[in-house]
Amino acid sequence: MEKQLEFNLHNKEEFPPMHTTEHIVNRTMMNLFHCGRSVEAHIERKKSKLDYALKEEPTAVQIQQIEDAVNEVISRHLPVTMEYITQEEAVGRFDMERLPDDASENVRVVHVGDYDECLCIGKHVENTSEIGTFKIISHSYENGILRLRFKLITNEQAK
Repeated sequence: MEKQLEFNLHNKEEFPPMHTTEHIVNRTMMNLFHCGRSVEAHIERKKSKLDYALKEEPTAVQIQQIEDAVNEVISRHLPVTMEYITQEEAVGRFDMERLPDDASENVRVVHVGDYDECLCIGKHVENTSEIGTFKIISHSYENGILRLRFKLITNEQAK
């Protein structure tokens, strides 16, 4: 008889396209600026914001590079898949700092194609083709923190 995996309950209802986009933006920021994943996130259906610790303010060209890179990843129509591993298997592979103290022994890894992987219990799209177009609506930089405010323009809105 197979043992049933146990996980912590999740108390938040994410909007899957925006939540998957958060993962893509995080990896893009890590790739372009060699920073960590966002230090603060507020992800909502209509618009969202992510904060990143950066040593210097990005230029307008770099902000456009973020938007272009995220949209390029979305346009690849990458599958979004899940993998289940133990916390022990996750050590050294993922940042375990954000894992709650009462986290279950089993954790879920969300893969956005071969572009990003991270521990996550939230809801996601099945494929990046479901996301639409990523648009940075504003940004600010203060005390070493870049705040990106963004929205998604869905395929229906673009028509």
